[in-house]
Amino acid sequence: MTNNNVKEPLLSGSLNETQKAKRLLNKRRLNRSRSAPSTDLVPSETQCKETTHPTTSIFQNLHPNYKRVAIYLAVYLGVGALIFFLVRDQIKGTKTDGILDALYFTIVTMTTVGYGDLVPDSHLTKLLACAFVFSGMALIGLTVSKAADYLVEKQELLLVKAMHVHQKVGSTGILRELETNKTRYKLFVVFFLLLVLFTAGTIFLVTVEKLDVIDAFYCVCSTITTLGYGDKSFSTQAGRIFAVFWILTGTITLAQFFLYIAELNTEIRQKELVKWVLTRKVTNLDLEAADLDEDGTVGAAEFVIYKLKEMGKISQEDISLVMQEFEQLDVDDSGTLSPSDITLAQST
Repeated sequence: MTNNNVKEPLLSGSLNETQKAKRLLNKRRLNRSRSAPSTDLVPSETQCKETTHPTTSIFQNLHPNYKRVAIYLAVYLGVGALIFFLVRDQIKGTKTDGILDALYFTIVTMTTVGYGDLVPDSHLTKLLACAFVFSGMALIGLTVSKAADYLVEKQELLLVKAMHVHQKVGSTGILRELETNKTRYKLFVVFFLLLVLFTAGTIFLVTVEKLDVIDAFYCVCSTITTLGYGDKSFSTQAGRIFAVFWILTGTITLAQFFLYIAELNTEIRQKELVKWVLTRKVTNLDLEAADLDEDGTVGAAEFVIYKLKEMGKISQEDISLVMQEFEQLDVDDSGTLSPSDITLAQST
């Protein structure tokens, strides 16, 4: 892929399905489709101001329902605390307060930290712990982490605004900057939050749990990474109140941090592929592969489809599904869509 003088096209597979698709396209060579959106992908300043509220509502519709997430989390923690409170005599270890210990044990189980300062001591509590650890991991993976991702996106806008506070950058520039470096800014926000959590946890363990700085930092690391050796943990009542909130926040934040690192790495590789596709020399073999209707020339639509497939933006299956929908709407088999086609297609 690194050789710009490549003779072979990337897409050498069968083009029979796309040949049919091309015959349905308008055969005129167009610089730009009449129905295509403007090349100005970012709205103007006035448009941004006018559409601020609709954009907010769209984001709210796309992201998880926070009331539902809060209900799921409250039900899980409430049921867990109640159950483990009722069987508290079958749990051994360092105890402070009945209901607090039960909630603390639920959090430690849910996040898979597993210090070992409180452990099941009967067949019943062991089975309950097994049930709650799997259901807790599912809850974090399916709901809580998505909610955390949305919160990070909210802070992302504030970060970009703060970075350009002394520059004359309008809402259009901010939106463009967010779209271009979305994952990178998410990573910055989560990294900053992790620093805050590490610092707060270390200071708390030193001042409340009376650990020295090294042991406190060691406990913070083993907790947030869910390693949970158990030789250092929260053993006081105040410490476990703090731990109930801090452990859940810390473990989810670290998971999001590594998720964004993976996303950023994927984005970088994708951008490198796109750059290579757009800069490599087009050969006759490429033209043959892109000539879907085999008329000896490659139109704009054919070239765009071919390049998008090379970039991995679309696949042959995507094209086939779209063309199936086109054929269903093209009632008169003219190869174009008109209002009458849409009306007839909806009525059948």
